[in-house]
Amino acid sequence: MDHEGLDPILLLDQFFELWNQKDLPMLRLVTQQGFSKLSEPLEALLTILERCPGKQKGRSHTLGCHILMDFQAWMKENPQVNLSSLPGQKALALQQRALDLLMDTQPAFVDALISIYQLKSLDPSVLRLHISNMHDVRCYKEAAILAIKLELQEELQLEKMCVPLILLDKLSLAESFVSGHSQLEQQLVTLLDSWCHPSFSVGSIHKLYPGLTRSKQNTSQIHPKVLTKHVLRLMEKFKVDPALCPNALHKRRLDTLRYLMYKTFVEKGMTEENWIDHVQNVVADDVELQIHLVELLAKYHSVRKASQWSLRYNVPKNRLPIGVWETQRSLPPNLQQIFPNDSTDSEEWLPRNADKFYRVPLTKDKVHFVDTPEALQICGSAVLKKGGVVGVDMEWQPTFGCTSAQEVALIQLAVQEQVFLLDLCARGFCQHPGTISFIRTFFSDPDILKLGYAVSGDLKCLRATLHPWSEEALTAEGMLDLCNIHQIIQKSKLSWIQSGPKEVLVGENATEKGLSLLVQQVLGRPLDKREQMSNWERRPLRISQIRYAVTDAYCLLDVYSVLSGNPARFGLPADLSSVSSSKPQTNSDKKQKEKQKKKTKQGFDQKECQGASRVSPPHSGTEKGLLCGEKPSEDSPPLPPQQLRVVCDNMLQGLGRYLRCLGVDVVMLENSDDHRVAAKLAQAEGRVILTCGQPFQSLRSQVGEGRCLSLDCSEKARDQAVRVLKHFNIQPTPSDIFSRCQT
Repeated sequence: MDHEGLDPILLLDQFFELWNQKDLPMLRLVTQQGFSKLSEPLEALLTILERCPGKQKGRSHTLGCHILMDFQAWMKENPQVNLSSLPGQKALALQQRALDLLMDTQPAFVDALISIYQLKSLDPSVLRLHISNMHDVRCYKEAAILAIKLELQEELQLEKMCVPLILLDKLSLAESFVSGHSQLEQQLVTLLDSWCHPSFSVGSIHKLYPGLTRSKQNTSQIHPKVLTKHVLRLMEKFKVDPALCPNALHKRRLDTLRYLMYKTFVEKGMTEENWIDHVQNVVADDVELQIHLVELLAKYHSVRKASQWSLRYNVPKNRLPIGVWETQRSLPPNLQQIFPNDSTDSEEWLPRNADKFYRVPLTKDKVHFVDTPEALQICGSAVLKKGGVVGVDMEWQPTFGCTSAQEVALIQLAVQEQVFLLDLCARGFCQHPGTISFIRTFFSDPDILKLGYAVSGDLKCLRATLHPWSEEALTAEGMLDLCNIHQIIQKSKLSWIQSGPKEVLVGENATEKGLSLLVQQVLGRPLDKREQMSNWERRPLRISQIRYAVTDAYCLLDVYSVLSGNPARFGLPADLSSVSSSKPQTNSDKKQKEKQKKKTKQGFDQKECQGASRVSPPHSGTEKGLLCGEKPSEDSPPLPPQQLRVVCDNMLQGLGRYLRCLGVDVVMLENSDDHRVAAKLAQAEGRVILTCGQPFQSLRSQVGEGRCLSLDCSEKARDQAVRVLKHFNIQPTPSDIFSRCQT
């Protein structure tokens, strides 16, 4: 190598000329030859990169990147060129210059400089100072990436490094920053959890970083609901003690409690037994949640029910809603208990409303619990038959988002004239080698036709359940997913399909969807889904739970029998298995599916709004007392919906959506809003309050007569809407449908 060597500035000019000519092969050849002519290649490279034109933040296709990549390749052919061969002070000076080039470059550039100039060997204090300087010039993302690559995470302050990333909607980078460092993982989760506290203000954080862009999208990521989701996800990912996440868990349980109230007392979609099971699990020992439960019951159900639960949790007198203490004292002993009689011995196998829903054609003695190896052997003799047809369903405990881990509690296997219930909660049964072997054999046998509905979710939970006890992955062969069959039926042009059972989807509170809708379309009656969200880990199961589990599996056999017997009637091909394959979705498939879902939802909403205008008005006798306030005179002309401006309490969100799609000007309270917010909105914007339950009296006193209406929250949203329209003499027209934005 020539002692004087080639001038690196002249070499850069050659590089630049070839780069402008887009002659990359010649550029690669010239770089390899030019590097060999440099007297001090490592120093010359920095000189070239410092003067290299076109340096662009985050861009990999720049001249500097090409030069750096080519230099790395050249070093492999010239191993004598390395930082260790230079005197200490000179090597240190080159390292500092290399650091200065890392302010705004893309990751591949960073990796190459770190490797060539051995930057990890620098004094940590020097590296910390450099990253601090990057923060000062607001290179937050680049500072985090460099810290990760230099393995400096534990040398830096977590909040200083991660808070700007979170505010910039780069939580994933913050996760990468702490990943593998248990102390930092815990600190990040507890930091996010502290932001879930009701007193937290994102404005106070933004004041610390005034230069950050405060876009609507970035701010939405700091919403308590979004933060709660992230905290619970990271808590599981990093295996952080739940006791360190009190705010997020409290927020999720509070939201769950409100959902259970709505599901049970508004939609009427859950039995009281199930509601009691879930409420006790959600509230647990949280005193504030216990008090909030009593407040919700007094507000939206009854003071007596609130009194019973307040006795159950010994809620202090000074925390009780109005009227609860007096009701407590007047309750006779037999009404002070909240638990209904749920003895399985007192339940009958035949339900009371047998004519309304699909009924499984089996007596109770045809249902077999499988929780021992002996019972499993009997089950296998009936189920593991070549050419057999088996209806398959699974049940698991609802977690309501408090944890993502869902484990199967019950597997239902239905064959003609009998159903087997595999109890995976039975002590030692799930872990037993015989049980695991049976499940693997059954699902992997292509000669056994297994019927299911949306089976991917069931199989995902089953794999998670078996994972701790078996390293071998569970495979599924011979599956016929009736959900795919159902999609073909729904898209068919057959007039009886379009005009018949699809009507069950019209209206806010309709529950006949999914498998239940398919059963109604094929067999004439829907499924009773009120036990769907049962506590499936309780033992013994109630008769109603067993009946539900049996029905969900056995109905698949009946549906398949009808569809395979006359596929043309449902617009299906003769070979049903030809439409049942579930192929992995590509990204383009997912995007197309999302577009289709939006169109379908809009179609359902359109029908829902039209359905509201077709419903017969309620009898005037039943209306008395449900709508309070001044009514327009009967001889006044009808009003267009645009002239009605209302604010809906948070227990009437279904009604709000219904009225909005009819053209009414609606504001809906969020779940977290206090009902007093409705009064403020009504006063400020001249709106009428729509509410239900106990808040009516206090709200009416704030806005006056005729400005606050109380409805029966046990009614469906469609019926509530009809009452409101009739009360105000509102007559929507077809042109009013979707005349307002629905968000």
